[in-house]
Amino acid sequence: MTIYRGTVLDTPDDPFAGGALRADADAGLLVRDGTIAERGPFAAVRAAQPDDDVVDLRGGLLLPGFVDTHVHFPQVRAIGGLGLPLLDWLERCALPEEARLADPTYASTVAREFLSGLVQAGTTTALVFGSHFAAAVDLLFTEAQRVGLRVTSGLVVSDRLLRDELLTTPERAYDEGLALAERWHGVGRNRYAVTPRFSLSCGNDLLDSCRSLLGEVEGAYFTSHINENDREIATVAELFGVDTYLETYDSHGLVGPRSVLAHDVHPTDAELKVMAERGASVAHCPTSNASLGSGLFPLDRHLAYDVHVALGSDVGGGTGFSLLKEGLQAYFMQRLLGERGYPLAPVHLLHLATSAGARALGLSSEVGDLGVGKRFDAQWLRPRSGSTLDVALRHAADPEDALAKAFTLGTTGDVDTVWIDGEVVAP
Repeated sequence: MTIYRGTVLDTPDDPFAGGALRADADAGLLVRDGTIAERGPFAAVRAAQPDDDVVDLRGGLLLPGFVDTHVHFPQVRAIGGLGLPLLDWLERCALPEEARLADPTYASTVAREFLSGLVQAGTTTALVFGSHFAAAVDLLFTEAQRVGLRVTSGLVVSDRLLRDELLTTPERAYDEGLALAERWHGVGRNRYAVTPRFSLSCGNDLLDSCRSLLGEVEGAYFTSHINENDREIATVAELFGVDTYLETYDSHGLVGPRSVLAHDVHPTDAELKVMAERGASVAHCPTSNASLGSGLFPLDRHLAYDVHVALGSDVGGGTGFSLLKEGLQAYFMQRLLGERGYPLAPVHLLHLATSAGARALGLSSEVGDLGVGKRFDAQWLRPRSGSTLDVALRHAADPEDALAKAFTLGTTGDVDTVWIDGEVVAP
């Protein structure tokens, strides 16, 4: 057994429902076989376990591992395509790069770069938009198993309005998805997600095949995009003859408690009501929404309808893997909305990046906070000595102030060590 000593911050109780930041300035976490067996003041934990090894993590912040609920495996090298709206960005930046993953050697390299980027950002769990190529998705799962991250992912499917090499058929989508799920779903920390790219590129027959696959794979997740861009929304309505974007998924039985829909920048009240009734979650991707000019996320309306929200980096529409950056951008967006914005505090940002994501992915009993009984998925945020963040943390007034400074100033370069199940993860 090992005792980890340091300043521990987490959010076991939802701050949007009145929960507070849990902060222990000199905590001891006793970890046995990857699980937190005891948490309390370090002196008390040490006195009860005088012979156990101690890992001293003072001088920074020990946080839960981040949970990224929307990130694209093939788009690592597409980050930075600025100045374009969504559909133009897809055509010029993202889709040409995604087509290159037809080459397994290329896809293998990208998989390593992708998972390394997540680890360096302190992310230990992710819902990943896979590739349009089954071999590339297989390589992603293989690399995720080697590295140890908790990855939920799947084959991305489309049958219209994209590059020809990215298109499939309903039959092939089902067969390839089922083969991948049979190989990887529930193996190690991997799980399968049925993943139509978005309704714009998926006809009714393909969405029907997605529903068949979702029903075939017990415990599988569903993820896609929704209401990201005004032009996209209008085109989907025209193609399907529907009043709302959500109908295109809900009419095919794809919206439920294991559904995570990315963006939802422009929802209708009717859609929010249905999402809440179905228990679906939304992945809020602030830097992508800003970079692509998609709009300002209406967090207050989601909360008013009791729609669960977590954070996603949306690499490569987003500007990097760091959920510290996403949290800060989420704060900015709500400030810019004025009276229509939700007054986010540091505790909300940590919740959105950790325990909210764990809930969206059905993993709250395992990860998301650093309480007794949870797996030790954690990160040590330890800035370089003399850096602005180091100075700010040393002069923080209280734990909430320290957390605010971490989200304001923190970068991937400040993540010193990452653990999953109590094991150090190499980037």
